[in-house]
Amino acid sequence: MHDKKNDIYINCLYIIYSTKHNNIWMEIPLDILKIISSYLVKPAMKLLDWIDINKLDMKELSRNHNAIHLLETNLDKIDWTWLSLNPNAIHLLLAHPEKIDWLWLSRNPNAIHLLEANLDKITWAWLSINPNAMHLLLANPDKISWGNLSMNVGAIHLLKANPDKINWKGLSYNSCNEGIKLLEQNTDKIDWKWLSYNSNAIHLLLAHPEKIDWKWLSGNCNAIHILEQNIDKIHWETLSCNPSIFEIDKYKYNKVIVDKSHILDSII
Repeated sequence: MHDKKNDIYINCLYIIYSTKHNNIWMEIPLDILKIISSYLVKPAMKLLDWIDINKLDMKELSRNHNAIHLLETNLDKIDWTWLSLNPNAIHLLLAHPEKIDWLWLSRNPNAIHLLEANLDKITWAWLSINPNAMHLLLANPDKISWGNLSMNVGAIHLLKANPDKINWKGLSYNSCNEGIKLLEQNTDKIDWKWLSYNSNAIHLLLAHPEKIDWKWLSGNCNAIHILEQNIDKIHWETLSCNPSIFEIDKYKYNKVIVDKSHILDSII
């Protein structure tokens, strides 16, 4: 996926290089250098204070977007099937291509370049969930799984154009705004278990707390405040895949930014 932050960083470095190369004197304030440096730094993550690491499941952590730092240092504990679904783990999968599970990779939104180069390995039912695979699905409409497509946040235009093909269980999982509107208009068709995982359906869940499925809610990235208040109801295995159990370690993050800004300052 295109990284706009990286573009900004490259442009900043180009300005710095140009001023130096052309002997144009310019003193860049340290605060500006810190901003530039922030684009160089990958945020360090840490578990929320109330999360008990001993209760987490390594298999489920393998698909957690924010657990990459743990996975990189515990390769022997990775579940490669679940890792194949992790959009932030492409570098690990490329380093161990023999361990890729192509069924789950078909659902990985950051693996499109790999899938395009290996069309014969695609599982089309799982690709139908992939929001970045719409061009492949539209080119192969006969291979679309409409049940799974109903979960695809990038397919809402197709679903609205084909309402008879909507799978309401799948749509209950779909977090796109238009999908939520359809659910709000058809609450009798909602599958509340799947809705409990839907990151944009918190308002519906709070309006019907008796229908919450706590196992599925444990994986909902926007429900972390609800889970913290109901620790006795948490399903810890499912919570392990919830990216919101991590937060940026601001102390480590800021320290690295300061260090890199001083390096840039010494260069220019």
